[in-house]
Amino acid sequence: MRAKFSFQIKLFLCLVAFSCVLLMVLGAFLFHIVDRQMHRDLGNRAKVQASEIALIPNLPALVEAKDTAGISRLITPLSQHSDASYIVIGDSHEIHLYHSSQPQSVNHPMVGGDNAEVLAGKTIISIRQGGIGVSLRSKAPIINAKNQVVGIVSVGYLTSYINDITLRQLAQALLFGLLLLLALFLFSWLFSKNLKKQMFWLEPRDISLLVRQQKALMEAIYEGVVAIDDRLNILTINRAARELLGLEQPEAQLIGQPITDAIATAPDFFTAQAATGERHDEMALFNQRPVIVNRVPLELPPPALHGWVFSFRDKNDINTLSSQLSQVTRYADNLRIMRHEQLNWTATLAGLLQMQRYDEALRYVQAQSEGAQAVLDFVSQRFKSPALCGLLLGKYVSAKEKGIELDFDPGCQLAHLPAALGENELMSIVGNLIDNAVEASLKVDAPHAPVELYLTDSNDQLIIEVADSGGGIDADIRARLFEQGVSSKPVSHSEHTGSEHGIGLYVVASYVRQAQGMIEISDNRPQGTVFTVFIPFINDDQPPTFKKAL
Repeated sequence: MRAKFSFQIKLFLCLVAFSCVLLMVLGAFLFHIVDRQMHRDLGNRAKVQASEIALIPNLPALVEAKDTAGISRLITPLSQHSDASYIVIGDSHEIHLYHSSQPQSVNHPMVGGDNAEVLAGKTIISIRQGGIGVSLRSKAPIINAKNQVVGIVSVGYLTSYINDITLRQLAQALLFGLLLLLALFLFSWLFSKNLKKQMFWLEPRDISLLVRQQKALMEAIYEGVVAIDDRLNILTINRAARELLGLEQPEAQLIGQPITDAIATAPDFFTAQAATGERHDEMALFNQRPVIVNRVPLELPPPALHGWVFSFRDKNDINTLSSQLSQVTRYADNLRIMRHEQLNWTATLAGLLQMQRYDEALRYVQAQSEGAQAVLDFVSQRFKSPALCGLLLGKYVSAKEKGIELDFDPGCQLAHLPAALGENELMSIVGNLIDNAVEASLKVDAPHAPVELYLTDSNDQLIIEVADSGGGIDADIRARLFEQGVSSKPVSHSEHTGSEHGIGLYVVASYVRQAQGMIEISDNRPQGTVFTVFIPFINDDQPPTFKKAL
């Protein structure tokens, strides 16, 4: 089974192995340098000694006379004071006349084969196999008074002797290297331990997993998130923030840049946060876009980096959600109105029955149910969406309570929806347009003309048309009517506020745009406004169907 080591042990072993290899390479290189230097220095030393011995005045005559005893008496004191491995004197015929370390070789030929240049009058340095081993030696010619070469002086150092000197020097360096290696071991252990501590004792694979998880979480967050350090430089920014702020640069290019270069806002918004600390649901303007911001201090133990984390979302999204919630609230109000009307109707009928006025009760039931039943029958027969039927009945009762009739065009029908439009979006569009028309109709004096609805899925497109007889829309605001918060008049006397002060029509336009449709606004005759929505059936192989209608 393969052993598994922790990151600290692996790092320590790697540092130790690298240090050992480095010291070995350094030792081999040092040995090579020292060995070359030793050969150079000892070669020059041998050359100087050989040249000095060759210049001794009595030596040429003793060599010519082959006086081995005299040569020995002359050279022996010198060899005893020299550090050379040997000193050799030979004649012009390459015969030993003196050998400091091997006297028995006298009168025997010299070996090595490097005497030719010396007999020619040159001083040389060579490495040759001699009588006692391989040696580094220098040879100088012995010249008599007639300037003739009469002998040879050879001073040599055995390579084993040179290696011993080199190894002694390297032994000292090796001792220092071992101490250095021990220091490296200690440093490696402390370094790996400190590094593991800074990594919160996590393994690299665990850190890699955490980084990937953090990246995935940041990209999955719907809100924009930006983290900055204490110098106001960006530490991280997720995709939602870049898309919301219209930043085209990738995250890698934005990291390290000042936050003020990426986000244009109030001058002291980022610099004032140290005094204000943690803040929630703060209104701000980022790159001319209204947002709701939360900011939390990023505080880690020293010497970790300090900074702040900002999370923000588009204010318009919050308004849209509020509008949708208001639409649901209106649905509940419609049901409450219907329940209230039903209770009143039931109470009246019960009173007539208790007074035994059966004919009047029958006429009352017929009168009350005739109109409602007609609307119920029409809606349930023409629209296959139960939810839409409930919405239209509620809107009918709500408008009638306010004194306005909701008329359905005889050509209404709905069997299926475009694939790009959901049932909830359809109810939001229809509900907001009807509410908008009712509100506009209430702004003119009574009697109020009916609000007319036409909804059909024929001719390869969904058509929704709502007409009112209100005061109409000013031409200068019509082009911007579907923008967030735009209304035709001030809120206090607005005719077409789009429900919730410009939110309703903004929601309608958003859903229509998502379904690749369009909206037309035209003037009604003799007065008022007509909103017409066109949503095409695109790639609808199997259009959405509805559950059984009411």
